Amino acid sequence: MKTWDIAIVGGGGAGLTAAMYGARGRRHVVVFERKLTGGQIATTDLVENFPGFPRGVNGFDLGQSMLAQAEKFGATVIYEGVDSLEREPSGMFRLRVGEEEHRARTVIVTAGAEYRHLDVPGEEALTGRGVSYCATCDAAFFKDMDVAVVGGGDAAMDEGMFLTRYAKSVTVIHRRDSLRASKMLQERAFSNPKMHFVWDTVVEAIEGESAVTGARLRNVKTGVESRIAVAAVFVFIGHMPNNELLNGLVEVDDDGQVLVDLRMRTTTPGLFVAGDVRTQAARQLISACGDGATAAIAAERYLQDLDGGAGELPAVVPSINAAV
Repeated sequence: MKTWDIAIVGGGGAGLTAAMYGARGRRHVVVFERKLTGGQIATTDLVENFPGFPRGVNGFDLGQSMLAQAEKFGATVIYEGVDSLEREPSGMFRLRVGEEEHRARTVIVTAGAEYRHLDVPGEEALTGRGVSYCATCDAAFFKDMDVAVVGGGDAAMDEGMFLTRYAKSVTVIHRRDSLRASKMLQERAFSNPKMHFVWDTVVEAIEGESAVTGARLRNVKTGVESRIAVAAVFVFIGHMPNNELLNGLVEVDDDGQVLVDLRMRTTTPGLFVAGDVRTQAARQLISACGDGATAAIAAERYLQDLDGGAGELPAVVPSINAAV
């Protein structure tokens, strides 16, 4: 059984940044990633809002650069998922990875969150080709074009209004006859001349060959089908944080996102959470990387205290619920 100073669950921007910081601190660091290093950004063709790349950068290439930097300083990457995580009475963590077990003095979980999908024909095939889950990331690609937003909550209104800075028009498609967003956001959205609303309607399919050309709609009350011609469909119907490993170990908010303090500490000493799986995450690569750095620095301080004979750090401050 291998023992590590820092075990990181998830190889996206937060995880690879944490790995780099931990490895530069001469700690034995491992990253477990079941899919593709780089996380969601690795599926993005052009990233234009990451500092240092004025002409943009391919998301896959950026992820590979982060990986190479972490490995340069000695981090180990294992391309397998973590099936279970538990904390031993000694304070060590035990991770089940396939048929193997690993032990770690600290754990940083950067497993991220999955966008909720519509699960309709065309959505998966056209993701990155007009289907998007991030207006901040992709709005600029659709300047002076007609686009659609699916959803009726705060995120849909926030992102929809951001889209109006670029798009010719933004059509909001909502399955109910009223929005779930806050009244303030509703007032702003309704007063925006570029925003239009289609009520009691769901998306049945997203159309297009190499790029989105439109969407097929259905009114849930009348059953009448229609089609809207748009260059993009932005989907904002929520997130599903990948928090299964953390059951019984942490506190979560109403959306299942993990509560942390400003050091990314959870209520379990030695266990840190960073990136999109934490509460109130900005869901941007740059902020996820910042979270990863913060978590690694906090983990290093935790290890230093243990090595100095001071014992475990106390549990996270009681005000964790309002700390971030």
